[in-house]
Amino acid sequence: MTKTETQNIPLLDIHAQDAPIKDRILKKIHDMFDKKQFINGPEVSELEDKLKNYCETQFSVGVSSGSDALIISLMALNIGHHDEVITTPFSFFATAGSIARVGAKPVFCDIDPKTFNIDPLNIEEKITENTKAIMPVHLFGQCADMDPIIEIAKKYNLYIIEDAAQAIGSSYNTNSTQIKKAGNLGTIGCFSFFPSKNLGGCGDGGAVTTNDEELYQKLKSLRMHGETQRYHHKFIGGNFRLDTLQAGILSIKLDYLNKQHEGRMKNAEYYNKHLHPSVIKPFINEKCTSIFNQYTLQSKDRDTLKSYLTDHTIGNNIYYPIPLHLQECFHYLNHKEGDFPYAEKAAKEVLSIPVFSELSTDQLDYVIHHINHFHDA
Repeated sequence: MTKTETQNIPLLDIHAQDAPIKDRILKKIHDMFDKKQFINGPEVSELEDKLKNYCETQFSVGVSSGSDALIISLMALNIGHHDEVITTPFSFFATAGSIARVGAKPVFCDIDPKTFNIDPLNIEEKITENTKAIMPVHLFGQCADMDPIIEIAKKYNLYIIEDAAQAIGSSYNTNSTQIKKAGNLGTIGCFSFFPSKNLGGCGDGGAVTTNDEELYQKLKSLRMHGETQRYHHKFIGGNFRLDTLQAGILSIKLDYLNKQHEGRMKNAEYYNKHLHPSVIKPFINEKCTSIFNQYTLQSKDRDTLKSYLTDHTIGNNIYYPIPLHLQECFHYLNHKEGDFPYAEKAAKEVLSIPVFSELSTDQLDYVIHHINHFHDA
């Protein structure tokens, strides 16, 4: 197939991802259906054991979604009314939405214009007597620059809640020359298993990781309405349980996750090598290993590029077109356009293109040909 012959390339092909393991997944679903342990079945604890080992943490708790992972983490840390949490304005809504949901105030801090992650240089000036935590987001599969964030958190006795929804398996080389995985860099790590994630379920799902046993026990209680034993409630929690069916599916898919990462990283490297030099490609911090949940370009002519790729049946999407501080629901924070210029610039210029591991060389070449042609025009 030539580079110019029309192809239809989706942003993500879950059919191709699941095809090699479909029979194993269907057998597992059949087994779980026969057992009828749909709530808190053994598959949940099995997945939790595998996740804590994979993330190199002491504990893991399966929950109902990535959004709920953030909410339950804030609850476990007793963060609520009159408290403040510093975070990025350039992320999926749940990042700031979870903070507001527990009654706390999201305090936004502008991003590094290269990585799109929160810029640690801007954090300290945002700290007040009401600040309780920092919530860095490991955006697009790359960890935030955690060393200075950890240093600030220690200095001011703040919690770190990692929003690692897009970054399971990514790693960061700390100042101590110790390589740590996402979810093992802060007080708590939060993951999403939404189907588009590198580890995606057949519906919603999430997990929380920690090395603090007291937090672990509280998280387990909070996901069951604050129960410590049946019908005895120490806390006001919620229904944050991970379904047994999802846990069983995710446990199988976790076995193949590193292979998914390797394919994405290989495809990203291919893009980096063959895309036109004028194309602004993802910048990866030398301390980080990205698992490329997204391969995100930056273009001042983004909207025209998006239309061009769509016309040539190349999947693409904008993550995220409106920064959080300009969302209508956060008007009460009294932000205006210009408050966080790098986040606003990113929202106007970013565009993600296909990077899923099953892409063929022909498909990659087709994408590259059209992006390069656009930049040559």
